[in-house]
Amino acid sequence: MTVAELPARVWVAVCAYTALLPERGACALVEGHQVALFRTFDGDVHAIANLDPFTGANVLSRGIVGSRGEEPTVASPMHKQVFSLVTGECLDDPSVSVATYPTRVTDGRVEVGL
Repeated sequence: MTVAELPARVWVAVCAYTALLPERGACALVEGHQVALFRTFDGDVHAIANLDPFTGANVLSRGIVGSRGEEPTVASPMHKQVFSLVTGECLDDPSVSVATYPTRVTDGRVEVGL
């Protein structure tokens, strides 16, 4: 598939940037997908799937935000597995990952790309 054949990305406005508190998660239903949104202290916004693959519960937005080195992370509130907010990879078990979604801020609104 060439770049010209790829479907166009759809950007969905989710919330005001200021509604996301630094180092806290929020969950949003975006076109039928539960997405966990995080604003880190550096001002970046990250979006990953809300589903914890270890438990099957939609809880990652309620996880503990932190970092490993320079990598922003979230730890599942269930069994504390840590996921990269950049790649979605589980840093405790690299064979497991969650989906990541691109984000952008337009006119003060957080948008998630699908």
